[in-house]
Amino acid sequence: MTQSTPGTWSGDASVAAASHHHRQFEVMGAHVVPGGVRFMVWAPNARAVGVIGSFNGWHCQMLEPLGDGSGRWAGVVEQARPGDCYKYRIQGVAGQWFDKADPYAFHAEHPPGTASRIWQLGHQWGDREWMARRGQLQAHDAPMSVYEVHLGSWQREEDGRFLNYRDLGVRLATHCTNMGFTHVELMPVTEHPFYGSWGYQTTGYFAPTARFGTPQDLMVLVDTLHRSGIGVILDWVPSHFPSDPHALARFDGTELYEHADPRKGFHPEWNSLIFNYGRYEVRDFLISNALFWFEQYHVDALRVDAVASMLYLDYARQPGEWIPNPYGGNQNLEAVRFMQDLNSAVYAHFPDVHMIAEESTAWPGVSRPVRHGGLGFGMKWNMGWMNDTLRYMARPHFFRRWHYDDIRFSAVYAFNENFVLPLSHDEVVYGKGSLLDKQPGDEWQRFAGLRALYGYMWAHPGKKLLFMGGEFAQGREWHHERCLDWHLWARPQHAGVARWIADLNAALRRVPALHVNDFDGRGFGWLPVETGEPTVLAFVRRAGPQDALAIAVCNLTPQPHRSIRLGVPHAGDWYELLNSDAACYGGSGWGNLGRAHATDQPFADQPASLSLTLPPLAMLLLTDRPFDLSTPRPGVPHARP
Repeated sequence: MTQSTPGTWSGDASVAAASHHHRQFEVMGAHVVPGGVRFMVWAPNARAVGVIGSFNGWHCQMLEPLGDGSGRWAGVVEQARPGDCYKYRIQGVAGQWFDKADPYAFHAEHPPGTASRIWQLGHQWGDREWMARRGQLQAHDAPMSVYEVHLGSWQREEDGRFLNYRDLGVRLATHCTNMGFTHVELMPVTEHPFYGSWGYQTTGYFAPTARFGTPQDLMVLVDTLHRSGIGVILDWVPSHFPSDPHALARFDGTELYEHADPRKGFHPEWNSLIFNYGRYEVRDFLISNALFWFEQYHVDALRVDAVASMLYLDYARQPGEWIPNPYGGNQNLEAVRFMQDLNSAVYAHFPDVHMIAEESTAWPGVSRPVRHGGLGFGMKWNMGWMNDTLRYMARPHFFRRWHYDDIRFSAVYAFNENFVLPLSHDEVVYGKGSLLDKQPGDEWQRFAGLRALYGYMWAHPGKKLLFMGGEFAQGREWHHERCLDWHLWARPQHAGVARWIADLNAALRRVPALHVNDFDGRGFGWLPVETGEPTVLAFVRRAGPQDALAIAVCNLTPQPHRSIRLGVPHAGDWYELLNSDAACYGGSGWGNLGRAHATDQPFADQPASLSLTLPPLAMLLLTDRPFDLSTPRPGVPHARP
């Protein structure tokens, strides 16, 4: 190996200070300084560390240990410039040399290249109004309807090339504005070598993938959405990382970021490595990364992936393949401490953002404050609701009456956590079919059933999340190598579903009862229905004492009901605000001519009752005062910005 003159280095007080807080990205990695570029990397067990790059012909310029016992190496390379590619050349304890990408790099080579790139961050933000109001717009009592997106397959150029972040931002802003979504959730945009991992096998935690452009291009995407009043959520993966040799795995020749013992450090289900949450340097790396995305990219929430795999030492393991904690249990106490520290740090710095856990078990207190013994997340995905609901909706209509617990059970625990109701990408891949495919019956019944599912979901307590394509009843299951079937918008049934989603989102925004008490049991109650038919659901949603009430009535079979009696909270006119069987949505046109009148005749535990016509496979939304839900008719997002 050829070596050149060592880079010059002079100490900096800020460097020492950075080791004691969660702002490692300010000093670690590559930073332009007077006289060149300063490089700093953590490799405590290395015998020697240098920098190779396009600026020195990929010959090694050695770094120096800081000498403070931190295990960090640093130096200034005079000829390095922004945009240059580089790697660290590290000599391990056994004398072997290997090349590593920078864990703190702000940018990376376009895959399949694996080098890091020197990059200066900065953007002239234009989202001041959004940022000033973010706390109000994202409050727990505010409406939240999330559009989950995989950037590489949402839309592409006509020749199949990826769109740039900037173009995607314009198109997403237009589409989400037309459809009424409040937020966009991006599946991981951090750098990853294998496109087919969808970004969940991260190698560059501080670098947005170069497939769609530069860091500034991603900032423009966020800025564009914010200017349109749409929040941005990023999927974030602190649970595991791939074993690619250029990245974090055995970074200095030893298990640095991962556990040395494969019973704690190897994930058998995903063939990846698990972070060692017992090392404060690893916790600082991850917490710094979370703060980085909030600060530098103005994101509004992180959805933390695979929390259950972090919490349980025996996750996806057979007996004998895992190590109990000091108390003999299967709880990963180091991961618990990490998540509590993570959420405490994020909310201390950014009280107006959200940390959202994708957690699939009954671990208590996931979205409860750390001071009360919780993990400190702001919200949690309700995987139980998703599984029970989709299992119920997939059953033939005739058999649904014997499985009513599947559709009703979520109300038992709906307020134990701050729940998000997800119909995510995981439900429409790997042979599971699309949401439309899951519906039984003929074509008309499948579309009607899908509209009923969405109506039930939007009326149910909890924030909403829908994966791309679901808003217009994508016919095929999702695949990352092809775009959505946008041509389906030309078909009336698909366009009708899109209009239904737009109107549901309009109601969610404008009817306080549908969002104010999403996390408060006082905002929900079952209502009695005369037939006792278990496939007919009726419940009331409440906000404040002066706000309108909302009633959802769902008929989950193709059998319509005429003059069905329903107990309601008070007498008077109830307005049929939404009816999924309306002709404009592709329905058969059954309904109640816009309103129904309740009398003082009590029914069951309710002081008043009314008579309704229930359309087949439909959801009705009634309110006790009229609302204007007029919205622009949704159209196909334009092919070019």
